[in-house]
Amino acid sequence: MFTKQQVIYLAGGCFWGVEAFVSRLKGVNQTEVGYANGHDLAPSYEKVCTGKTGHAECVKVTYNPEIISLKEILDNYYRIIDPFTLNRQGNDIGSQYRTGVYWQEDSQKECVLKFFAKKQYENEKKIVVEVGPIHCFYPAEAYHQKYLERNPQGYCHVDLNLINCEEFDHLTKQEYEITQLAMTEPPFSGKYDDFFEDGVYVDVVNGEVLFSSQDKFDSGCGWPAFSKPISEDAITLNRDFSYGSTRVEVRSAKANSHLGHVFNDGPGGTKRYCINSAALKFIPKDEIEEYINNKNKS
Repeated sequence: MFTKQQVIYLAGGCFWGVEAFVSRLKGVNQTEVGYANGHDLAPSYEKVCTGKTGHAECVKVTYNPEIISLKEILDNYYRIIDPFTLNRQGNDIGSQYRTGVYWQEDSQKECVLKFFAKKQYENEKKIVVEVGPIHCFYPAEAYHQKYLERNPQGYCHVDLNLINCEEFDHLTKQEYEITQLAMTEPPFSGKYDDFFEDGVYVDVVNGEVLFSSQDKFDSGCGWPAFSKPISEDAITLNRDFSYGSTRVEVRSAKANSHLGHVFNDGPGGTKRYCINSAALKFIPKDEIEEYINNKNKS
């Protein structure tokens, strides 16, 4: 069953930093940077930088409203912008760096308007964040996507330390990048790719049981492959349009961890849940009962 996702568009200056910050929010499943609400039908970074296209550098945010509300997204967005300065954020100046929140569905309109009406009531200075429906959005060039993940020392006007990541302190760098930033480990590199001991596989983030070794098979794809999850309630499925293709993303239901993708090419007409090893922790068969008892007590 596919989880109903929602989309909101956030402009807050250079889209590199805004994307890097928002993508780390629990419940945000996808982010894409691009150019929004201008009049040029074929915008490019070079054209947008002239300030003559009318576009704002913007982040398309796809989120799971059952995990993070639009109000929570707006609260976090407001923390990283200067809402009182027009056409400037950080060192970046120009209409393309204006702040803005653009909704995709009419149901989001009331939340956005109420949020900024309350903020304005609490402040004497005029808030100049542009709000309204999204009229157009053009994805930016490939080298802008996930820019700060690939260039961690790159320019960023946003303080990424404002994100509270204490709940992920137990994760390694790779585990965090895969489960929270939807990255992918190299094929044939994961510890569970060529691993077939009896037991169960749990979410490395919160320990929920996700897959059984009974459903694991050698697909030759370079990642652990399962024909099904331990329960349909253990996962959620999301349409993933990243990298110019349409795939079905697999996430854990409770922690919203990115796990991998599912395909329809498993043995005997079954599915192939292609999962990153770094998103999983293995519990041997003879330790499962003790593991479940300890987890129920915590």
